[in-house]
Amino acid sequence: MTKKFPYHKDKQQAFQAAQQGFEEAKDIYENLDSTSANYGQQLKRLEKEIKEVQQQIENAHEVAGEIQRQKLEQYQSEINKMNQLFD
Repeated sequence: MTKKFPYHKDKQQAFQAAQQGFEEAKDIYENLDSTSANYGQQLKRLEKEIKEVQQQIENAHEVAGEIQRQKLEQYQSEINKMNQLFD
C-alpha cells in the first residue's frame, strides 16, 4: 500500500507541473503586445515556456489517469496553437 502513495503523489505532481506550466504559457501568450518595445523578449519567453510545458505534458502523460490525460490533450492542443507564432 505504501508503494502506491508515492506513485499517486508523483502522478499528481506531474499533472500539476503541466497545469502550472500551461497556465504560465497561456498568460504570456494572452499578454503579448506586438507594439511593445520588448516584444522580441516576450516571444523568446513564450517560446521557452512552450518548450518547458511540452516536456511537462509529455512527462505527465506517462503517468496520467484517463481524466488527466484528456486535460493534458487539451493543454497540448492549446500549446500547438500558441506554437504557430513560431512557424
